Amino acid sequence: MAEITAKMVAELRAATGLGMMECKKALVEADGNMEKAEEILRIKSGAKAGKLAGRTAAEGVLACVIEGNTGALVEVNCETDFVAKDAGFVALAQKSAQVAVANKPASIEALNELVEADRKALIAKLGENMSVRRFQCIETTHQLTSYIHGALATEGVLVEYEGSEDIARKVGMHIVAAKPQCVSENEVDPALVEKERHIYTEQAIALGKPADIAAKMVEGRIRKYLAEVTLNGQAFVMNPDQTVAQFLKENNTQIFSFVRYKVGDGIEKKVVDYAAEVAAAAKV
Repeated sequence: MAEITAKMVAELRAATGLGMMECKKALVEADGNMEKAEEILRIKSGAKAGKLAGRTAAEGVLACVIEGNTGALVEVNCETDFVAKDAGFVALAQKSAQVAVANKPASIEALNELVEADRKALIAKLGENMSVRRFQCIETTHQLTSYIHGALATEGVLVEYEGSEDIARKVGMHIVAAKPQCVSENEVDPALVEKERHIYTEQAIALGKPADIAAKMVEGRIRKYLAEVTLNGQAFVMNPDQTVAQFLKENNTQIFSFVRYKVGDGIEKKVVDYAAEVAAAAKV
């Protein structure tokens, strides 16, 4: 039996919005497996998909470079938000994106190697570790545009499209806000669909619904799920009365693919209690 810690319970509660005891019981039943515990809670409570996969952490910036029909979106990380705002660090991120477009490296290790001299020089100057965490290039016969959100450049998207750049960029803003997983339903991972179908089926069974009613409920919720996770199916943030697909169609624009990053996605941030550190140092 895995040890169930208070931290695990708190994380599951933050992800699902459910009570501490419910979360603890689910973790015990799942033998400490966080994803399994979340699935158990969803089946028992009808909770929506949680936030376990979206925890953000590391500091840094995004940079995007488009040259002709090739573009790259790059995330470069550092240790503190202070360094993330440094002009030299921002320049490193921009150069990393330029190098990615020019060289189309096969891996993140290859890209880091190409900017290694610049990285080491900046580390020596700023005294903080930093690295290119991830990147993705799009090379296409279509058009490309990008949107980087805010002065801190911590969220952004590279969009492959055909039609109006203004419309594509507005949809890029939507992508940053609404975080779709892909463009259309046929791109959704079948395993994810089956997982949702299993959860909805178990929920219907728990409610004691007749088989025919349960089947209709499940299919209706699957349709809703697909609309929520696909760009084309989502309600457009600038006009919720129409879907993104409808907005694109009326403006003669088509989105083929996109890359969306948020700095630190999936990395658990270390919380530093500076007051405690100072108090501890004062006792030495």
